[in-house]
Amino acid sequence: MKVKIVNQSGHALPEYSTPNSAGMDLRAKLDKPVILKPMERSLIPTGLFMELPEGFEAQIRPRSGLALKKGISIVNSPGTIDADYRGEIGIILINLSDTDFVVNDGERICQMVINKVETISWSEVSLLEESERGKGGFGHTGRG
Repeated sequence: MKVKIVNQSGHALPEYSTPNSAGMDLRAKLDKPVILKPMERSLIPTGLFMELPEGFEAQIRPRSGLALKKGISIVNSPGTIDADYRGEIGIILINLSDTDFVVNDGERICQMVINKVETISWSEVSLLEESERGKGGFGHTGRG
């Protein structure tokens, strides 16, 4: 699938790292470094604008290495970019560690996964069919 993209970042286009990668790393586009203090969040620009085909979305997810090693995540994870959005892709990073984290220009800050989206219509009913799970949720199986 071809997707139209405008790249004002000065960095290479996002790409898959391996043939079976689900996500592509996105990079920060910054004029100067951004310091994220512990528990601080900031909107980090990417310099990327895209035109997804109708029926698709882009999900923005944390990078596992940044999460594990530095405590950096995404506040609204996964973030959703709708097919009709044409603005700059911005990433809301949060520092969940106890030390400052510096975001530099060109740093890989998240990953983006493209998914197909189905549109539903509601069918309002008075009762739902029974299932094996029923109303159980939030650890109801007792399995760790």
